Amino acid sequence: MQRNQVKTSTLQLEQGQIDYVRFGKGDRTLVLIPGLSFNRVKGFALPLAGMYRLFAKAYAVYVFDKRADIPDGYTIRDMANDLALAMRQLRLCGADVLGVSQGGMIAQYLAIDHPQLVRRLALGVTAPRKNAVMEEAVSGWIAMAQAGERKALVADMLEKTYSDAYRKRYRLLMPLLSRMVKKRDFERFIALARACLTCNAYPELYKITCPTFVIGGKQDKIVTAEASEEIAAALGCELYLYDALGHAAYEEAGDFNERVYCFFAE
Repeated sequence: MQRNQVKTSTLQLEQGQIDYVRFGKGDRTLVLIPGLSFNRVKGFALPLAGMYRLFAKAYAVYVFDKRADIPDGYTIRDMANDLALAMRQLRLCGADVLGVSQGGMIAQYLAIDHPQLVRRLALGVTAPRKNAVMEEAVSGWIAMAQAGERKALVADMLEKTYSDAYRKRYRLLMPLLSRMVKKRDFERFIALARACLTCNAYPELYKITCPTFVIGGKQDKIVTAEASEEIAAALGCELYLYDALGHAAYEEAGDFNERVYCFFAE
């Protein structure tokens, strides 16, 4: 993906600013909602466009960040409402939506509260509500961030996110990730992590009426494979789980995007 084909912009909403990345030249609209991270989409526009280049021919792809300034008590539902305002401002109605991890939690509320904005919904490595495994993982990250334990935090996130084989393959690059995390970003990370624990879309999943596809990993150490199964059972929708992969299935599986693309094309 060439640099001049990827555009980064900022929307001014009444609640605050939201950055987004746009790429692709298709007639259809795809909204991507990334998960919990120290990274901002504004600084990772080209890697994001490269990662999701499969969609660029058929879609105009929009990758939305969370609000620039995170208020106290910010919830997953608040994030979905902010995203809905952004989509309406850009006139993105009836979009195909892919939410990954925390982004999948946001996507559930988007489809529940703003169904006219979502044509088809793909939920990757996500959960409809907090469970014991997710609460332990996220609460641990919050505690490490509050204590300023950067190396321990990054190491734990990597261990819980990626497979052993993937971490072994890129073991020389992993230490660099720790250096990229700045302590000034901890406050925002903590607020976003706390928001994960507010997710409780499960009682309202029946309100999702658009076609939905759930995809995850059986070895997920953050939200668990059971969380994907729980969503699919509640919606009666298609489910696919990678046997040997965990929370980073969306990065590690070579056919993840292809499976999502084929679902959207049905």
